[in-house]
Amino acid sequence: MATEAKNPINMNMSSSLARTGQWVFSQDIPTDVVVEVGEANFSLHKFMLVAKSNYIRKLIMESKDSDVTRVKLSDIPGGPEMFEKAAKFCYGVNFEITVQNVAALHCAAEFLQMTDKYCDNNLAGRTQDFLSQVALSSLSGAIVVLKSCEILLPISRDLGIVRRCVDVVSAKACNEAMFPCRSPPNWWTEELCILDVDFFADVVASMKQRGVKSSSLASAITTYTEKSLRDLVRDHSGRGVKFSDTGDNESDERSQQRDLVESIVSLLPSDKGLFQINFLCSLLRCAVFLDTSLTCKNELEKRISVVLDHVSVDDLLIPSFTYDGERLLDLDSIRRIISAFVEKEKNVGVFNGGDFSKGVCSVSLQRVAKTVDSYLAEIATYGELTISKFNAIANLVPKSARKSDDDLYRAIDIFLKAHPNLDEIEREKVCSSMDPLKLSYDARLHASQNKRLPVNIVLHALYYDQLKLRSGVEEQEERALVVIPEALKTRGQIQADTTLAKENEALRSELMKMKMYVSDLKNKNGGGASSSNSSSVVGNKKSKPNFFSSVSKKLGKFNPFKHGSKDTSHIDEDGGVDITKPRRRRFSIS
Repeated sequence: MATEAKNPINMNMSSSLARTGQWVFSQDIPTDVVVEVGEANFSLHKFMLVAKSNYIRKLIMESKDSDVTRVKLSDIPGGPEMFEKAAKFCYGVNFEITVQNVAALHCAAEFLQMTDKYCDNNLAGRTQDFLSQVALSSLSGAIVVLKSCEILLPISRDLGIVRRCVDVVSAKACNEAMFPCRSPPNWWTEELCILDVDFFADVVASMKQRGVKSSSLASAITTYTEKSLRDLVRDHSGRGVKFSDTGDNESDERSQQRDLVESIVSLLPSDKGLFQINFLCSLLRCAVFLDTSLTCKNELEKRISVVLDHVSVDDLLIPSFTYDGERLLDLDSIRRIISAFVEKEKNVGVFNGGDFSKGVCSVSLQRVAKTVDSYLAEIATYGELTISKFNAIANLVPKSARKSDDDLYRAIDIFLKAHPNLDEIEREKVCSSMDPLKLSYDARLHASQNKRLPVNIVLHALYYDQLKLRSGVEEQEERALVVIPEALKTRGQIQADTTLAKENEALRSELMKMKMYVSDLKNKNGGGASSSNSSSVVGNKKSKPNFFSSVSKKLGKFNPFKHGSKDTSHIDEDGGVDITKPRRRRFSIS
């Protein structure tokens, strides 16, 4: 931050006398005044100082003491170093004016009133000419002068030096952005990185007024941020940066970094797609880590949510972890980002006539659903991730956005493996965000053998596979009955139909064999059932259920289609149905 001017150099009396003795004592006239500048004392001649400085002349003339022997100049810009150069000018001693000291020297000259109005060809005029003809003639020179003004506030701004430098820097930077004359083309963005954030903001605002492209401003802001917050933004591994709770241990460095992040975020152009997603996510981690203002965090979250369909899992992981990678940061930011994107998609869907409840989801939302599921799989191994936080993120995405729940199942399985001490109810809560019927065959096969899953999920997967196997036979029969009018058939279709007819004939043959086999089994079971029935009536005992019937009963209890067209739970388990004359069911192969 730019601060008020302070004396950067402290000098004692012996050192200042040693430096000034060579050109002061050569006058062969005893010195008659001592000028105090901070801790430095300069023994000089009144008449030499008064000849050039109107300010010192007024001090001596307005003093109540008729013979002034000591003058204090503690507020002079640039401190003892700049006063020494001003004193040399009064004595006619040569010294060098550079881009590094011209701003401070000009401020000191104006403070001492060493202007051309008081004396022709005075120091203020010399420094003014150097600024115009040398220092501000190039972009690099103007930036160095502007940098030197940071410790000269507010006088450097009051004298217009800051404004002149900002105008020159912005004009030359805009010219370089539009018509590069050096390689690499963005070299000028590196030059701006030495500036204080306040002066950098002045330059950016001036460039924006001159109509420079937003992409050029974004390039400058990105480079400046990565240079100024190198350990927090550019080094994504966070080497050397350890996470610690803020508490009362608020350091000055941390406070300065917080102000810097908030200032940078306020400079971001509003245009979409200017900044890399990786950069925005890194900046958000800085904001969370440094506990910036809510406005700052919300702005970054809003920008990330707009392009969430292009965000990778690695990008989302950046603001999720501490810099040492050992702990999860507050996941509320990730939840707000996903929620904002889903809300935006809902509004767009309603405007276009879509409806999430009817399974109508955009490609962008489907892509985000896969990203969220993969993100959950990455963070599932961390012990501080609770079931409620896990489900809160998983349930942000509408169920219709997931064409398959395989990725979500993978995340749930990793979570259950990382948290082995969960009871049955807790495991059911973890799985509540998943629909077992939307798993692929391979995923259902894995789920049916997964001992970490709760029992109801395993049985759902098994029951669904049973229904799929039954319905598959009927679908093949229905497809075999489809007829295409001959008039609409091409030669290729006729050849294909011939092949299909042969396949259907083979299928019918196989079905007939299967029907005969099933019929034989039923007849045998029917006879066994009759004798069993008679013996049970005589002995007044019930037959012992076999393994297949017990499994069927258990699966029936977990029937996901209960009270639907496939519900068989209303049938009395103890009998009452004549199996020799079976009911016609939709999924029967007889």
